[in-house]
Amino acid sequence: MADAVSIFMSIGLSEQKAKETLKNEALSSTLKKAIEQAQGLLGSACIDKTAGTLLYNMVTRLKDLNRLSFLTEYIITRKITSELQLSAALDFLKSDPQENLDRLEFEATCGVGVVVTPEQIEDAVELIIRKHKDQLLAERYHFNMGILMGEARTALKWADGKIVKNEVDMQVLHFLGPKTEADLEKKPKVYFYCLRFFVPHTYPFSTETVLVRIWCLLMVNKFHKPGENYKTEGYVVTPNTMTLLKKHLEETGGQVRTRFPPEPNGILHIGHAKAINFNFGFAKANNGICFLRYDDTNPEKEEEKYFTAIREMVEWLGYRPYAVTHASDNFQLLYDLAVDLIRRGHAYVCHQRGEELKGHNVPPSPWRERPVEESLLLFDRMRKGMFAEGEVTLRMKMVMEDGKMDPVAYRIKYTPHHRTGDTWCIYPTYDYTHCLCDSIENITHSLCTKEFQSRRSSYFWLCNALDVYCPVQWEYGRLNLTYTVVSKRKIIKLVETAIVRDWDDPRLFTLTALRRRGFPPQAINNFCARVGVTVAQTTMEPHLLEACVREVLNDTAPRAMAVLEPLKVTITNLPTNAQVNTCRIPDFPANEAKGSHVVPFSNTIFIEQSDFREVMEKGYKRLTPDQPVGLRHAGYVISVQRVIKDGCGNVCELEVSCASSDSVEKPKAFIQWVSDPLQCEVRLYERLFLHKNPEDPAEVPAGFLSDINPYSITMIESALVDRSVGKAKVFDKFQFERVGYFSVDPDSTSEKLVFNRTVTLKEDPGKI
Repeated sequence: MADAVSIFMSIGLSEQKAKETLKNEALSSTLKKAIEQAQGLLGSACIDKTAGTLLYNMVTRLKDLNRLSFLTEYIITRKITSELQLSAALDFLKSDPQENLDRLEFEATCGVGVVVTPEQIEDAVELIIRKHKDQLLAERYHFNMGILMGEARTALKWADGKIVKNEVDMQVLHFLGPKTEADLEKKPKVYFYCLRFFVPHTYPFSTETVLVRIWCLLMVNKFHKPGENYKTEGYVVTPNTMTLLKKHLEETGGQVRTRFPPEPNGILHIGHAKAINFNFGFAKANNGICFLRYDDTNPEKEEEKYFTAIREMVEWLGYRPYAVTHASDNFQLLYDLAVDLIRRGHAYVCHQRGEELKGHNVPPSPWRERPVEESLLLFDRMRKGMFAEGEVTLRMKMVMEDGKMDPVAYRIKYTPHHRTGDTWCIYPTYDYTHCLCDSIENITHSLCTKEFQSRRSSYFWLCNALDVYCPVQWEYGRLNLTYTVVSKRKIIKLVETAIVRDWDDPRLFTLTALRRRGFPPQAINNFCARVGVTVAQTTMEPHLLEACVREVLNDTAPRAMAVLEPLKVTITNLPTNAQVNTCRIPDFPANEAKGSHVVPFSNTIFIEQSDFREVMEKGYKRLTPDQPVGLRHAGYVISVQRVIKDGCGNVCELEVSCASSDSVEKPKAFIQWVSDPLQCEVRLYERLFLHKNPEDPAEVPAGFLSDINPYSITMIESALVDRSVGKAKVFDKFQFERVGYFSVDPDSTSEKLVFNRTVTLKEDPGKI
């Protein structure tokens, strides 16, 4: 083992990383092969850290091991020298599985041999700054420099990111001069009061229930049955295990029990949706029960709004907890168990400070072998508030899988607790609390994401050290999305800097944000079911989630007609007896039995500005002076008679004639329209971040706050919509024909509706 660790450290891995790698037999075997091949190519020379890092990243991501020597050669011969090139290479190999690939095409795709000169970087950055010069001069150093970096990285794909950033910084300084006092002032925080609505769940779950059951039942094949915990690989059997399992079965009746245990210090996000579906879905698929348990052991960060919002989101997704519990329900019992742990010689009070306990190479505590009675006395004094915060902790005598020694079980916090007030001034940690709460609730399958794998050994150890029922911890890969951040700390940053309004800003991927944007819970559940459960971390593109949204809304969102950028149209020859008529429009054109609504039709209508062009262009199928167009559902075809312009030469009105669609040649296109409409506000959303991985320093050197898309929201104050939506309630959803799917926002009032665009239509919105 020591030799293997030395080999891995020779390519630049830290000792900790090398030891972690050794735990993965397949990964360590492949990495050894890559190192041997690299050394064969280099002869006596050493592998430098840059190449070593690329080798490690390559073997962790390479699916086809037949390409191992091929990519190793490119890395060691310095043809691939950056993570960006490596990603391009891996994508190419994944898309071209042929044995004899085209090397010239491969090298062109990966930027092999491409040299970006300092002059090219200087010229490209100069052009970009020139493009934004007016806004730069107006906003100076408050301008979002991430825009410049984003455009520079796009124009200089294979350039070194650090060099590009230095050039941008230097040219901005030269252009604007040194920062003034005004430049150094922080932008004032802008706070928005956000109304929160809770709509009781009434959705008929059918499709997603089937999908959830399918992947849950697939997982049953490897999961243990209740009471057969000991059959799980790695489970620690003690002389009392079978007795404890027998008692467990008597108390549960052999029922599957899971739990969803969020910390109430933030709003749930899309990754939590997978955990909710897995925990509740697995229990439901096996006629079991699932608890919603708040892991409320850190009073400094917990707020009532988070407790409420978490439960709302669980129920919004369609799940009802068997019981809502709290770690704090068990504070007294957890304390009593800690006393027992000390008595058994498995825990001790330690005076090492927090900064001394950080990291993995923590020096052994000089108090590790202090007498049991002394630790009991000191722990009692901790409980009575006789020490300062950080002065002492209770630590467990065990080594975790990642090598961390003696994790903390209790620490001091003089902060009132949301539920217990000032009763306690010591609070248990996750490592201590989680497995014991699972044991208390007789959980059969403790389902955790992969990052908790290093806690599995402590999970089993603590239950067995206290001689209590020990559940089984199972790990699965997290669900991540590109073009977003889900870290609570980072979302708070976005809120504090007024980049987003609050946790439910529709550009975020928190569950409250997705609900506000109009994502149906069925779609989120369907997405989680399609992603499935794997051990590896899953990173998905947002458009895959949006496809699930369209599938649900296509069947559930009634149609309406809306015009976002109105152009007035006057029909000059509408029959006198039809000056104000009505049209009946199906709510679901594919199934007219599902209902319809009536809208007015008069000689004044409004169409989209983009549906008219004064000059005909090849391929354009809508209205021009020489080309008529049909009006959807109205039974009329209109032809331009006169184009009216304002004083600036802009088209402001059209005069048209109409003819029955039965009496003229079928037009090339039919467009939506409104007559006697309601004015509304429409908010259009794009991705909040410019890059796929805004948290990756390689993609965004200046940090995620510099990567904000300046066009992530467009507000249209004077859109027009037909009156059929006039009585819509918050979160009601519609398909605005040819425009997209929209949801009523909580900012709506009785005087004016506000709509969020949920997703665009799958088809090109400019095509009919």
